[in-house]
Amino acid sequence: MRWGGVLLLSGGILALSAVNLRGAGRPRLASALGWALVTGIFVAAYTTYDAWGIRATPDAFTFLAWFFLLDGLIFPWIAAARWLGLHAPPALPPLLARGVTGGLIAYVSFGSIILATRIDKVGQAAVLRETSVVFAALIGWAFLGERVGALRAALVVLIVAGAIVMEFGGG
Repeated sequence: MRWGGVLLLSGGILALSAVNLRGAGRPRLASALGWALVTGIFVAAYTTYDAWGIRATPDAFTFLAWFFLLDGLIFPWIAAARWLGLHAPPALPPLLARGVTGGLIAYVSFGSIILATRIDKVGQAAVLRETSVVFAALIGWAFLGERVGALRAALVVLIVAGAIVMEFGGG
């Protein structure tokens, strides 16, 4: 039954890609889909590596603390360099507040999905993680006024159905 979910989810994604590819005025979409495939390979690699890492540590929160500590040593320097390179940099206090808020949200969201890979099957946690694009599409439609259309909406429902079948399909 779970393989049926994989087929639903994968088929929905491929069909959505085909619908987008056939659209007029999208000459770069084929190249973008190639990059999306490469990105998918990297996502699979780092998800597997993260799951291995969090399972190898005696305390899961130690893994998360080190992960964010190491990122916290690098990314502020990158952000500062980009901010200094702007022609009209925004005010720093509100920018820092958004950065700290984003960091806390990242710790909770990334931490929860990585903890899920420690507790249960990596594949199921990865599927849940990657269905976040469905929520992004819903937010784009509901709050940003993006058009979806009946066919694209049906394919998104197919993708969600595939994820549900994978999760609850048994065996």
